[in-house]
Amino acid sequence: MRIAFYAPMKSPTSPVPSGDREMARNLIRALDASHEVILASEFVSRDGAGDPVRQRALAVEGGAIAGALVENWQSPGISPPDAWFTYHVYHKAADWIGPSVSAALNIPYFMAEVSHAPKQAGGPWDISYRAAEAAMRQADGIIGLSSLDAACVLPILPDPACYHRLQPFTDTAPLADAEEKRARHRATLVASFNLQPDTPILLAVGMMRNGDKLASYRVLADALKIIEGGNWSLVIFGDGPARGAVEGAFERIDANRLSFAGRVSPEDLPAIYAGADLMVWPAINESYGMAMLEAQAAGLPVVAGRTGGVPDVVRDGETGDLCAIGDARAFADAVALLLTDPARRDTYRANALRLTAVENDLSVAADRLNSILEIGRRNRAA
Repeated sequence: MRIAFYAPMKSPTSPVPSGDREMARNLIRALDASHEVILASEFVSRDGAGDPVRQRALAVEGGAIAGALVENWQSPGISPPDAWFTYHVYHKAADWIGPSVSAALNIPYFMAEVSHAPKQAGGPWDISYRAAEAAMRQADGIIGLSSLDAACVLPILPDPACYHRLQPFTDTAPLADAEEKRARHRATLVASFNLQPDTPILLAVGMMRNGDKLASYRVLADALKIIEGGNWSLVIFGDGPARGAVEGAFERIDANRLSFAGRVSPEDLPAIYAGADLMVWPAINESYGMAMLEAQAAGLPVVAGRTGGVPDVVRDGETGDLCAIGDARAFADAVALLLTDPARRDTYRANALRLTAVENDLSVAADRLNSILEIGRRNRAA
């Protein structure tokens, strides 16, 4: 099939790295394995402020884009798409394009990673909220990447059978390959940041933004202050507008233990994951966390907060340990336990490599997506 792909939250071509961008790119790669994927639009519909005036303007702009797409695809000699696929819709980022185009062209409409929050009805995002809900009701297939989303999405669907679960996924091959060269990658980290070779390397990877990301960094700093007497070094990869606040959160910790490495390219991450000893990320309000999935695919155990879809990615007691969200003491205890138990880290490492290859690989997702698309296409034709 020829599939029109659209991500209203953040375009897959965005220069700003994030888990959202990476999952959009992964979905395109998975779909592209058996189909032709075209990027329908780079229009960003997110309204972060809850401004009805802006939401109306976004609706108008999205409608104009939809009209232009339909006009083009209905022109003589132009091949229209066979299906539309929208990634990541919720009350702050509605799809103002896909539903109209799909209806006009009479093609199946698919969505992935949608969330529905009834408490937003009548609130500042009501316009966008209702558009997102209408899109979900129209969809021929909805793909849930977080198990928590289903509870509120399923009740609004005309046919709950159109809702399908898909594990978050990535291309595990380069990550697993990096793990095979773990000794070399660890030596590189030690040399690059002047670390002690026999000191466990903790790793945090996350954008430095105000809000939940900054909150995660603050919990991490509080937790590490509790175990400052332990044997560890922390390397942080990430950058952003809140970098000063992030660095300030770690001021009470010995600077010799800390390395702020700044932004890193996705191509360099496999070696970084493989070279570290433990990923530490409190995951405040995280949807599921692409960095944590990628880390495990490189054999890196994880300590994280138990929130959102994180338990879908980090198997508690198998590939890492999950703690009460925002509890610095519990987080510190979990990190301390794994720092002093290398055998347990090795077990988690082996489990992470095995499970991600079987359950979270791009090829597994491609097969699952093909099945979902075929079900939706067949049901629509019935």
